[in-house]
Amino acid sequence: MFYSVKELVEQAEQFHNGSISELMIATEIEMTGRSREEIIFIMSRNLEVMKQSVVNGLSTEKSISGLTGGDAVKMDNYIKKGNTLSDTTILTAVRNAMAVNELNAKMGLVCATPTAGSAGCLPAVLSTAIEKLNLTEEEQLNFLFTAGAFGLVIGNNASISGAEGGCQAEVGSASAMSAAALVMAAGGTAFQASQAVAFVIKNMLGLICDPVAGLVEVPCVKRNALGSSFAMIAADMALSGILSQIPVDEVIDAMYQVGSALPTVFRETAEGGLAATPTGRQLSKQIFGE
Repeated sequence: MFYSVKELVEQAEQFHNGSISELMIATEIEMTGRSREEIIFIMSRNLEVMKQSVVNGLSTEKSISGLTGGDAVKMDNYIKKGNTLSDTTILTAVRNAMAVNELNAKMGLVCATPTAGSAGCLPAVLSTAIEKLNLTEEEQLNFLFTAGAFGLVIGNNASISGAEGGCQAEVGSASAMSAAALVMAAGGTAFQASQAVAFVIKNMLGLICDPVAGLVEVPCVKRNALGSSFAMIAADMALSGILSQIPVDEVIDAMYQVGSALPTVFRETAEGGLAATPTGRQLSKQIFGE
């Protein structure tokens, strides 16, 4: 069992030939008492749901509230025109993240990674990596186990809850997990994966949770989209050899401290930020009445 990213990296290198996914599987066996076969079967189901959520979310259908829906299709059409400013790989991840979160807003089936509100980042980055890196199913599962390992540390030492730590704890954690998994999928080291985590979280420190009308739609859908792009950029930074001057475990500690200091109006209460703007309040009235 590992309790910090430092321990995670050390144990992966010492006992599992640098494989974070194998360390996570061993940890799951230890923590749950399940067999390796059972654990892989459960993760295979998660993988299936994630990939299908990307497909099912690519729709023009609006959510029940009418706040979201159709933006993933707009991005898809934009990519197909071939005149994008950003790299199409990153924009594919952006599209896929919006698709998943728009599906979530329509009560479709998604895999909470680590929460429903941040469910778009990981499947978006994974589905893009599958295409970019030609990942086998085993490598796809390794991607998820790697992400889970870093998520375990973040959840134990900071938070993955918007109500507890703001959106930095949800989309921030999801993006960091995605970045780490992407580094490993691309052939990087466990240490490089840890650096990608640091880059993402440092970039998202202080991000508040301010859902308009209390619904996981605005600004959540687009935060997942941008979060997925952060994950991909952070992975490239780590793979290039760039280092975080602040150790990743200290970065995670800082996220916890920042989240604890956030006023409650910025922690999923819909009482501050975008939810408290005149338009945000008006949208809430339109949906729920006075």
